[in-house]
Amino acid sequence: MIISVASGKGGTGKTTISTSLALSIEEEPVQFIDCDVEEPNSFIFLKPNNLKKKSATVLVPEIDKNKCTFCGLCQEICEYNALVVLKDNVLVLPELCHSCGGCSLLCPEKAISEVDREVGTIEMGKRNNIEMVYGRLNIGEAMPVPLIKMVKKYIRKNNNVIIDAPPGTSCPVIEAVKDSDYCILVTEPTPFGLNDLKLAVGVMHELNKPFGVIINRHGMGDIGVEEYCREEKIEILMKVPFEKEIAVAYSKGIPLIELYPEYKRKFQNILNMIVNIVEKKANSKIMQER
Repeated sequence: MIISVASGKGGTGKTTISTSLALSIEEEPVQFIDCDVEEPNSFIFLKPNNLKKKSATVLVPEIDKNKCTFCGLCQEICEYNALVVLKDNVLVLPELCHSCGGCSLLCPEKAISEVDREVGTIEMGKRNNIEMVYGRLNIGEAMPVPLIKMVKKYIRKNNNVIIDAPPGTSCPVIEAVKDSDYCILVTEPTPFGLNDLKLAVGVMHELNKPFGVIINRHGMGDIGVEEYCREEKIEILMKVPFEKEIAVAYSKGIPLIELYPEYKRKFQNILNMIVNIVEKKANSKIMQER
């Protein structure tokens, strides 16, 4: 089962929830996949050992000027303007390249080859029964999606998998959650939290993903989020109170369930509920196919 933890905005406590979920699974192996590659921080709480690091690369075009006739076909077919053909030169803009390979495939002179370009790193480690994989995008890189795809290749679908998704509702989030069986949306009880929760709910509906909501910092704002969830019949899985002790522990890299061990049972109950929802959906799909 793959459970992703997402949010409409940053700073809602997504990592607090995702790491607590992973630490609550004790008797079975679990993979923790941190897809927030622009700012991964779950390792601060999970503290994996024996970290291994490998380079993450994408393919970009390289021009052989001895073969190139500067016909301009490569520039014409590139949807992302990563190639600029001049009178006697071809400029390659690697940050814009989406590694589709079309330019090298269609070049009539076979003057374009593809070479590796590093966009970040993938780091792996383990803590007890938790295997952790996370990506770290190089500073200045514009596109996190290729690295998220590479990180997700390490998912073993016969395991329990927790995905810490990036914030927002754009392409990186969709890439992170699209293969999930269930998605937990973490929000906060503020007008900003409600606005971005509505956007995230829209994404879940578009992807046809079952989901529920956890309200973090409950008691600090208003009741707009709760009213919205009640009106839309969205399950509120948990309310984490707004307490100074939780914020202090977070700043020290202490997981929520280590600060308040009673939360382990609460997260285990959520996991059991999610299992039932996913199984019902799977059985319903089987019946429809029959």
